[in-house]
Amino acid sequence: MRQFRLFMITFMFISGSAQILGQTKAINRENYRMHIFKTDEEIEVDGLLDEEIWQVAEKTIQFQRVTPTDTGYAISQTSVMMTYDESNIYIGAVCYDLFPGKRPVQSLRRDFTFWGNDNFAVHIDTYNDYTNGFAFYISPAGVQAEGLISDGDRINWSWDIKWRSGIKSYDDRWVVEYSIPFRSIRYFEGSTEWGINFGRMDLKSNEKSAWAPMPRQFVHADLAYTGTLVWDEPLGKAGLRFSLIPYVKGKVTRDNEADEDTKWSGGAGFDTKIMLSSSMNLDLTVNPDYSQVEEDRQQTNLDRFELFFPERRQFFLENSDLFADLGSSSIRPFFSRRIGLEVPVNAGFRLSGKIGDKWRIGVMDMQTGKEDAIPSANYAVAVLQRQVFSRSNIGGFFINKQVTGDYNDTLYMGFDYNRVAGLEYNLASADNRWTGKAFYHQSFYPGSSADAATVAGDLLFSTRYFDAGLAAAWVGADYVSEVGYIRRTGYFEMSPSTGYTFYPASGIVLSHGPSLSFHILCNPEFEMTDRQTQLGYSIGFQNRSSLSFSASEEFVLLNRPYDPTNTNGVKLAAGESFNWQNAGISYSSDLRKLFTYSMGGTYGSYYNGSRLNLNGSVGYRFQPYGSISVSANYNSISLPDPYNSAELVLIGPQLDITFTDKIFLTTFVQYNNQIENLNTNIRFQWRFAPVSDLYIVYTGNAYTEGFTNKNRGLVVKLSYWFN
Repeated sequence: MRQFRLFMITFMFISGSAQILGQTKAINRENYRMHIFKTDEEIEVDGLLDEEIWQVAEKTIQFQRVTPTDTGYAISQTSVMMTYDESNIYIGAVCYDLFPGKRPVQSLRRDFTFWGNDNFAVHIDTYNDYTNGFAFYISPAGVQAEGLISDGDRINWSWDIKWRSGIKSYDDRWVVEYSIPFRSIRYFEGSTEWGINFGRMDLKSNEKSAWAPMPRQFVHADLAYTGTLVWDEPLGKAGLRFSLIPYVKGKVTRDNEADEDTKWSGGAGFDTKIMLSSSMNLDLTVNPDYSQVEEDRQQTNLDRFELFFPERRQFFLENSDLFADLGSSSIRPFFSRRIGLEVPVNAGFRLSGKIGDKWRIGVMDMQTGKEDAIPSANYAVAVLQRQVFSRSNIGGFFINKQVTGDYNDTLYMGFDYNRVAGLEYNLASADNRWTGKAFYHQSFYPGSSADAATVAGDLLFSTRYFDAGLAAAWVGADYVSEVGYIRRTGYFEMSPSTGYTFYPASGIVLSHGPSLSFHILCNPEFEMTDRQTQLGYSIGFQNRSSLSFSASEEFVLLNRPYDPTNTNGVKLAAGESFNWQNAGISYSSDLRKLFTYSMGGTYGSYYNGSRLNLNGSVGYRFQPYGSISVSANYNSISLPDPYNSAELVLIGPQLDITFTDKIFLTTFVQYNNQIENLNTNIRFQWRFAPVSDLYIVYTGNAYTEGFTNKNRGLVVKLSYWFN
């Protein structure tokens, strides 16, 4: 432990040096500036841009190419202008199109995928912290997508707000008009400058371009490379604003496994959003319902530890990075899916936003009810974050789970309370070449010790051609976070990695290069328990298809009995060690085409036997009205007697129909013989008003043999957004 603490001190010193060595000044903010002027003219958001203000508004200079190369100007240019009034920000853009033919659009569904559609994008850094912001996208079919930007370049597309847009299409161009209400975004009163960048994906020319230039190794939403939006006068006070989203629902279910009769039920509740200021938001929820949330994508489970499934519920998503990004991907002290998936949520609130130009705060409290063996409990989390240097921050948090009900008559085996407190430092240099994190967490519960803690960090250096990273962690054997996602405890971990990318001057290959990663885990006695070495080589083609190869070597010393097929067979004994090797290949086709596919496979030894994995997907778009696709994963595991061999099949066909940009139907089926389940989910959505929906959702589960029904349910839910 002493040696590891010394390592972490050294690591923190390197992180600080990286921040100092990284540029401390924004890349494009001085050279790319756009002025916005107020208008009293009434603007009709129709895509015509025929109002007088559009004739005199300042226009952007030429867009510069980002991919396939980040040099020179884009072939298909874009011109952008902006204005505003008391209530809204207006954006007009002309997207010129030099190539004949239909503009690629996957469907009419909101929150489309970036790489599969022509689109125009706006990324706004309202706080000027190069870290948090907003993204607004639109396709040539008029389909909207909006998201919250966190960590400088990550977009959460599940965020949903009201904004208007209009589109007009011509042979040589398509014209965009936005209206974004000030009340829909967060910013500082008195602001005179924002960070902003405009982007364009033009699939016919195979180009991604941006107004303020950026290196091609970074994503389009990277706020480190925004230009400056200059307001003609300081922004005024937003004042208190309020919106209410009530819902009503009806539900019918039948559980054939428990031989229960058909049950009919109903419910009602509401969410409330209160804008306390232009930078602070309060969300309240009473008797929330998540029955319309899409089904999780199942995974074949060949892991010794719990699988991770992302949060999809709307209430937990705004400013979610404050809570969900604590820790690392395998050491998360707060995981919102622990709240309310198995028990009802009675009520809760979340306060989040900015205090001044350097501080961010997040406070959440949720109260759940009792369900069978699970007692009622209160979940609270508070986070305070302070920006340091140009884009880095340091913060602290406190998480508390408190059982509030009587569980003496239940089978509940947890503690009556579990608390975790911690300090974190997030590194991001001004040019985004240096990124990393270091943190210390301590958990508290009845009988906890000093070993109920974790210390970890990671550091990544990335350029156009070269990247190198190092991650390390120590997790104490007594560390417990009942509201978190902790894959395992009682180990030391070290993970170095590196890679290099070549960019040929011409030819069908756009880029190619090798990668190498090494991962090692030791128990508290420094005995190695896990090791993985992986060598890969990736090739990206000019037509956006890709090919990759991999070879890996793995070692495992089992700390508990384990069946490698996870099919309840005879288990390998604790204390046994295994070493194996495998190789793989994968290919993904050009996503711009109507017909797309991907395929891959690996083969090699596996514990004391062998394993063949084949996976792939096939899809076809009926542009723009929907798509049909099938994904499949096949594992053939062969182990010697008396251990189980298995052929595991996971198939997921999906039909996605977008009748209009407001009426959607999705049918998703998942056949998984590992858990002997056939899941069917049919979801109809009618967005009859902005952020107001009618959902009709059917869910059924059946056995994979004989297809006898286990359970089924039908939900009808209606919600409406009142401002």
